[in-house]
Amino acid sequence: MRKLLFYFAFLLVFQISSQEKLGRPFFTGTFNFTLGINENYTLEPDDGEALIVPAAIFFRVGVGYEFKKRLAISLHAGYDFHWNYAVDAFPTYTTLRYNVSEREDDTFFIETSYGKMWRPTNNYSDGNYYGFGMGAQIAGEKRWNTIVRLDFHRKGLIGFDNNRLDSVSFGIGFSFF
Repeated sequence: MRKLLFYFAFLLVFQISSQEKLGRPFFTGTFNFTLGINENYTLEPDDGEALIVPAAIFFRVGVGYEFKKRLAISLHAGYDFHWNYAVDAFPTYTTLRYNVSEREDDTFFIETSYGKMWRPTNNYSDGNYYGFGMGAQIAGEKRWNTIVRLDFHRKGLIGFDNNRLDSVSFGIGFSFF
């Protein structure tokens, strides 16, 4: 992980100091939520329980560099809370994003993430973090853009089924170039 951070920092300094600008730096933030099946749901019509309920929220911020409006590398940190399992986590990870298509500064992208997940309590040990997602970046006024996304997250946690906690989340966020 340290080597990857060193290469990222070296590449960023090299690109910023070069005379020909091949890309641009950016800042991003997202809010994601996960839905789950309600374990208290019954088929009786007046029990007041919904079948699908919110299960987790994720807050993420990151900085990165986009190369020729096609490829981007970024570093992220965040906070995840799964209230069904009382799991708090602080993922730190790198992301590689590829813009599949672009039309008038709106893009459709896919991305993959890998990093470390830190746990503030001893209920579960620290673990690895993996992610894969897709989404759209909608151009806004000036340098602000809106991001809508769908992500798959895998958190390596000993004590869960197969020692991992998997989730699919829907998110909305922003990017600032």
